[in-house]
Amino acid sequence: MDKISLSEKFTRFDEHWSPKLIGELNGQYVKLAKGKGELVWHTHVEEDEFFLVISGRLHLHFRDRITTLNPGECCIVPRGIEHKPAAEGEVHNPALRTEVDASHGRTAVRADGGGGGPGVDSEFPHATVCAGSHASPAAAA
Repeated sequence: MDKISLSEKFTRFDEHWSPKLIGELNGQYVKLAKGKGELVWHTHVEEDEFFLVISGRLHLHFRDRITTLNPGECCIVPRGIEHKPAAEGEVHNPALRTEVDASHGRTAVRADGGGGGPGVDSEFPHATVCAGSHASPAAAA
């Protein structure tokens, strides 16, 4: 049971929106990712997505609002909610992925009807409601 230095692990790679495995926890893969720029609009069909910002600033675009995450803030996007992450500068964040997701590819659907593509099929950290005072888009419907 050794400790893991997140800051040290982040120095080992430069790729954006391409998480790296650092461990396993209760059937989930624990990964670290760096983000820069925007991903496409997409929806995760089979899983919620957890976003936790370690450094940088991440804007989560939803069809009805934008939620901004600063270091130490997180958001859980429920499955089925369309979203588009956009990093302001470079963002560092951990990702939790199920073994099924990691071994069979992400089940995501792009807003344009396509599946996959950079940042969508690739493994990346993921989003019911953002923690805090925001209402769930599903509940608001």
